[in-house]
Amino acid sequence: MTVEQAVSCDVAIIGAGPAGTVAGALLAAQGFDVVVLERSTFPRFSIGESLLPQSMVVLEEAGMLDAVEAGRFQLKTGAVFHRGPRSAVFDFSDKFSPGWGTALEVQRAPFDKILADEAARQGVEIWYGCDLGEVDFDRDRPRLACTREGGETVLTASFCLDASGFGQVLAKKLNLARPSRYPARESIFTHVGDAFPQGLFDRDKILITVHPTDPGIWYWLIPFSNGTSSIGTVAAKDAYRRYPGDDADILTGVIAEADRLAELMAHATFDRPCQRIVGYSSEVTTLTGANFALLGNAGGFLDPVFSSGVTIALKSASLAASVLGRQLRGHAVDWEQQFVAPMQLGVRTFGAFVSAWYDGRLQDIIFAEDKRIPIQQMICSVLAGYAWDMNNPYVAQPERRLTALAEICRRS
Repeated sequence: MTVEQAVSCDVAIIGAGPAGTVAGALLAAQGFDVVVLERSTFPRFSIGESLLPQSMVVLEEAGMLDAVEAGRFQLKTGAVFHRGPRSAVFDFSDKFSPGWGTALEVQRAPFDKILADEAARQGVEIWYGCDLGEVDFDRDRPRLACTREGGETVLTASFCLDASGFGQVLAKKLNLARPSRYPARESIFTHVGDAFPQGLFDRDKILITVHPTDPGIWYWLIPFSNGTSSIGTVAAKDAYRRYPGDDADILTGVIAEADRLAELMAHATFDRPCQRIVGYSSEVTTLTGANFALLGNAGGFLDPVFSSGVTIALKSASLAASVLGRQLRGHAVDWEQQFVAPMQLGVRTFGAFVSAWYDGRLQDIIFAEDKRIPIQQMICSVLAGYAWDMNNPYVAQPERRLTALAEICRRS
């Protein structure tokens, strides 16, 4: 390769999604020179539009909250669950953990651009339209070869953060990917012009609907402030084979089987082509190396059911920026204890809730008629994203607590 330009910085970040731009802003605020490499040009479509209150904590920490609130996104106060004739409402203000009790529903195209623009305003350099080629981590300072407008560039940095999301750039280049422990599932989704009948839907809450006969199939409905919504369905891999037609036909057919959701969607119109993701759950063998760390989905993805993706991404950005800032200032750090262990705590908590959702324990808890208020508030805290609050028994011991509570709910 003919090198036309060589550039050096303190931190190279792969990906200008929420994890990359928030980490960049937090590091720039500490005085470090940050370059973000982004293959796309913004705005660009991305799925994963429902934020949790925990996310607002990190956006505030990064000095981005005012810019986000100026985007006039849809307020989110909680979640509503439907299964057959039963409903369950979780209001995030009525939770166990302290902190934000509201969040936002965001179209990711404008949301991600707002974060990227704000990071740039705070001093982060973003290279859009940048294709990453060879990477070399067998030296003290990582080298990343990339192609962008104007030619070839080799970027040398003291440290590299991978925030490439589902692309998992470093996991693939450094052979870090491993099979997920979760069964392969498929999702079909789109955006719709909703035209929902008045009184049938609280636009301040995400709606999660369970299929009437197959509890392994569920639907999300995320309202936006402009009269559109994100709609999608998740099922076991190959479950959609029994539905004829293309993805739009399949999505329409699956929705038609859920009476209350079908009534709500009766006059909705698809605003964009349907998309499908197959086998989206992922894991890696390590989140860190001698001079790199993986953030958010680049380090693995659980499941969309509790909207944990952006929350985990932002939490990882905050933790990594703190540890890396101290390291670059010459302090001794322990990435395993100060980054990996905290991340694994939150992922373990969300993972226990995901597993309990699909095996039926959490659904039995959510739809139980007899709800005990302190426990309801503890469950609500995790659904609000506070998966790192060790004062919450359902964070400290999520698997054991969920199993015991589900048994109580089933008996009652």
